[in-house]
Amino acid sequence: MADSIFDQPRFQDPVAARQYLEAVRWPDGSVCPHCGSISQDHYALNGHAQRDGLYKCKDCREQFTVTVGTVFERSKIALNKWVMLAELMCTSKKGISSKQIERMLGVTYKTAWFMTHRMREAMTPAKGGKLGGGGVVEADETYTGRKPGTKVRRGYAHKNAVFSLVERNGNVRSFHVPDVTAATLKDKINQNVAKSARLMTDDAGQYEKVGKTFLDHQSVNHSADEYVRGDAHTNMVEGSFSIFKRGMYGVFQHVSSHHLHRYVTEFDFNYNHRETSIKIDGKWTKAGHSDAERTQAALKGISGKRLTYRRINATA
Repeated sequence: MADSIFDQPRFQDPVAARQYLEAVRWPDGSVCPHCGSISQDHYALNGHAQRDGLYKCKDCREQFTVTVGTVFERSKIALNKWVMLAELMCTSKKGISSKQIERMLGVTYKTAWFMTHRMREAMTPAKGGKLGGGGVVEADETYTGRKPGTKVRRGYAHKNAVFSLVERNGNVRSFHVPDVTAATLKDKINQNVAKSARLMTDDAGQYEKVGKTFLDHQSVNHSADEYVRGDAHTNMVEGSFSIFKRGMYGVFQHVSSHHLHRYVTEFDFNYNHRETSIKIDGKWTKAGHSDAERTQAALKGISGKRLTYRRINATA
């Protein structure tokens, strides 16, 4: 039987995990989190009195390690367990539960839950430009779970709403929204979609007015069993929803409204760093991000972010 990927040293040995993380975060030399200087000449303090991986900046003279200024800072969890967590979350298409992390890493459930939320913080994207400049953007909403303090009724009023924008053959941006009124969706669309984009939606009335402000707006009438008309469809955004909902109901099963936006971030990250296939000269070729590249992208995202237990449980 072939060896498991988790038999590799970076998943078993904290020193190997640190060296791997340094290679991912510092490909051009160590970076001082205090002054930002990048150099291969920062001093590695390898004395018996210092812990492994401790550096001293040659410019500001401050000491630092690869975890300072990241979501891993001050964690008492061994670094190889953090690296394994990143691999598990980035290779599980429909997500992985904190109970499973508890069993695989040998930590308590509370620790596993907190670790997964720290990794979701690392997956939070930097603010980028608008989607679909000159291209096509699909917009749609879906529902999951149940809003606190609401009674179950017909329809979706008691459920949490998630609104997504997908650039065709590109990235997705999803939001946990308080409602799906025209005013709410208009704000999200205007903030995230370029006016030169072609907007594709279903026939919901919320999109009619805002759609007129873009280069083109096409809608498909799902209530009349119309799902594709030429290049007018919402198949890509609905495809992203299918992965999200299978994770919500099949893996996580229950997610509180307070933390839903973090799970949305995780699914967006894995979708945006997915592996795909493209046809070149009549042959299908793999493109996008491999599992290893997706994990490295998540580990690069730990920089400049902190998430304390108090903050994660603070009232919104």
